[in-house]
Amino acid sequence: MSATLLFHHEAKRRLYAHIQRILIFRAQHLPSSRGDGEPKREEEKERTEQPSSTLVYNPSAYYRVRTGQSSAPGRFNAEEEPYSNLPFKPAYRQQSNPYSISSSRQLSSAKNTLLNLAFSKAGSDTGPPSTPHIPKDPNVKGEPRAFQRCRPEYGSMTHDPSHHSSAIDLNEALLLLHKVSVLKGSMGPSDVALFLCKLGQLPRERSAVVRGDTRFNMLLRYSVESLQSFTLPQLLDVLRAFVNLGLPHSHSLLGLFEIEFCRRASEMELRQLLLAADLWRCLGRSVPQYLERLFDNISRYFNQMGSPELVQLLYIVGEGRRCPEAFIQPVESLLLRHLNQLKAEELGAVCLGLFKSQIRLSERAARILVDRTHAVVKDMSDFAIVNVMKLMRFSYLDHLPWLEAMGCEIPGRAPQMGVQGLMHVVLACSALHYRDDRILLAVAERLPDVITHCRSKDAAKMVWAFGTLGVHPSQCPNLYPCLTAALRERQGEFQRFPEHLLTGLLGLAFVGQFPHDLVSLALSTEFITKACGSQELELKKDLFTLDGSVGLELPMWTGPRLSHSMITEVTKELWDFARSDICQKPEVVEAEAMLQKLLGGERFVRKRMILPHLRSVDLEVHLDRNDQPLPVSPEHQTLSKDTSAHGWEGKLSGVPLTDDLLAQLTNIKNVPVHPSNTPLQRCKVEPVHERESIFNVGVDLTDDLVMAMTKSGISSSQRDRSKASVVRLAVQVTNRNQYCYRSHRLLGLHALKRRQLELAGYRVVELPHWEWFPLLRRSHAEKLAYLHCKIFSDSKK
Repeated sequence: MSATLLFHHEAKRRLYAHIQRILIFRAQHLPSSRGDGEPKREEEKERTEQPSSTLVYNPSAYYRVRTGQSSAPGRFNAEEEPYSNLPFKPAYRQQSNPYSISSSRQLSSAKNTLLNLAFSKAGSDTGPPSTPHIPKDPNVKGEPRAFQRCRPEYGSMTHDPSHHSSAIDLNEALLLLHKVSVLKGSMGPSDVALFLCKLGQLPRERSAVVRGDTRFNMLLRYSVESLQSFTLPQLLDVLRAFVNLGLPHSHSLLGLFEIEFCRRASEMELRQLLLAADLWRCLGRSVPQYLERLFDNISRYFNQMGSPELVQLLYIVGEGRRCPEAFIQPVESLLLRHLNQLKAEELGAVCLGLFKSQIRLSERAARILVDRTHAVVKDMSDFAIVNVMKLMRFSYLDHLPWLEAMGCEIPGRAPQMGVQGLMHVVLACSALHYRDDRILLAVAERLPDVITHCRSKDAAKMVWAFGTLGVHPSQCPNLYPCLTAALRERQGEFQRFPEHLLTGLLGLAFVGQFPHDLVSLALSTEFITKACGSQELELKKDLFTLDGSVGLELPMWTGPRLSHSMITEVTKELWDFARSDICQKPEVVEAEAMLQKLLGGERFVRKRMILPHLRSVDLEVHLDRNDQPLPVSPEHQTLSKDTSAHGWEGKLSGVPLTDDLLAQLTNIKNVPVHPSNTPLQRCKVEPVHERESIFNVGVDLTDDLVMAMTKSGISSSQRDRSKASVVRLAVQVTNRNQYCYRSHRLLGLHALKRRQLELAGYRVVELPHWEWFPLLRRSHAEKLAYLHCKIFSDSKK
């Protein structure tokens, strides 16, 4: 009998050991391997399915890419955070486990209803679990949570994934799960918390085996049953265990835990509130309800906050992407109080939190903050420096000492930076209109090495930035071909993010480049329908700008164009806005009034959108070949009824100049021309000899007669000759936002407009802000003298 028992015992032991070996083997060969190409494609698919309003948080892209890693596009998007989510196939699951959930649970009907709803969703959930720990490049000098290692105080309010202690192996974990199946419903809340915490000490590469075990799911259900009985420390420990075990962020059980954390927020201390928020962040789960409760309860702790608590709070607020309005002033006061105690990486974390949460500090506070970062710039990581640039871009802060420091720092750092870090550097420079060739050329030289990791968003924004700042292809021959190739490779992303294609093409248009294949795609019917169907973005104006540019700069273009109805619709929208905004600006109104006095009346100046697709207003003036002003032709009027109603042509009531009337006029003899009418010679339309003979016969040229003659008394041949001799001027009243910072170099869109006005046959006369704005406070005589010099002296050039 004893021999039989020993035989069965030995057989069970060997079978158990064999099952363990199978589990270990499967855990080591799960299909989520980073080296497998198929999961990478799944990662890319998941990334492109995220909402377009989500800000990408990808710190690893700011640093050097290891040459041994795959260079597949989109790789770095899976590394946005140590706990971002990857697609993951279900792990090995025992097919005939006697400890199934249905046979081992004895719960009340009320609890069963709630749990079944939660776990039925979780069971069918195909959402991926958290990413296992990814080794960092040894050349990386920082990471997004590096600030949490600046002080020991962070240990009690943050979770450090790098300090994960592997205290148990897989065999011990399986034994723990066996105990769970034996104890079943006799476990108390402390037992459930203890089991989960111990399982959380399993090495990350083995956690997938545990997550796929039905006994683990049983333990999760017991945790929900005990949820309201956990003490606060136990509740936090269980959430930490979920992080260590890589529980999927979409698991419905986590929704129940969020509800419980919201319920207990008022009982939690400052550091417990921050720790819970950090654990949710590590899980990769959005918890807006808990953040609301955190905001409601943390205000009572403002007076207790030290530097680490403030930095961690701003990190959490930034990751939540929002901040209550009432929160901003206390945060600014706390920041100024603790600013001098903050270390370099903490300053970078503060800037990133402010940027992501869109907290707009006062200009004084923002300038003091960047002053502090400038003092420690040498100690800052690349990631922290980029965060400062993001904040400056958001705040439009022209902090010259910092920007000049970047001219020294970026050339040395660019060879180690990733593509998204480079993108944010040049994008900040373009937003601030700050051109420093040391920065721009250093980034341009680095791009070919990292372009394979470039998203369509990165390529488009860099093209826009370089084009806005006027970096021409001759300066960087490889820059635009490199970025254009990246846009071509990412054409599939334009279906979801059509704005990226338009951003890139407009940036290329700024420097005179029009890749025909991409332009044809952007102006195709299918793409236009997709772009105009976006609820979040208004892309019609960008399409109009691209279409108008193609019409002027590619006269032989035979590809698709916008429909006439869309052009009419967008033109009207732009003119309605311009009439209520640009046309009312004092510098434009004054220039129009002074030009009318200089040239002889309203009919010689037309305020209109000469090139509507470029979204700005100019003052159009016509001169003949003798520099005499001509009335602006009525066919050049805008679509606005108000404008045409007040135009000079609507006020004319002259008589038609027939042959009989002309004969009568020429037969009148010896009627001298009155001296008072001599200035009207300036308004002659045609400096033709036949016309001069008419004037020499002594006709008394009244205003009405001159107007009648100019309106309808010109033969078709004379009109054609006149048209050929008309000099059309586009008088531009510019402001400082149209130029690079502290320079006279036009930004991309305005350089494009200047070029296209010339292509359209206009001579541009600029009234630059550094000349015209000071004259606004001077006398009429000085303004007229200045405009006379601009209009008539420039015509001799």
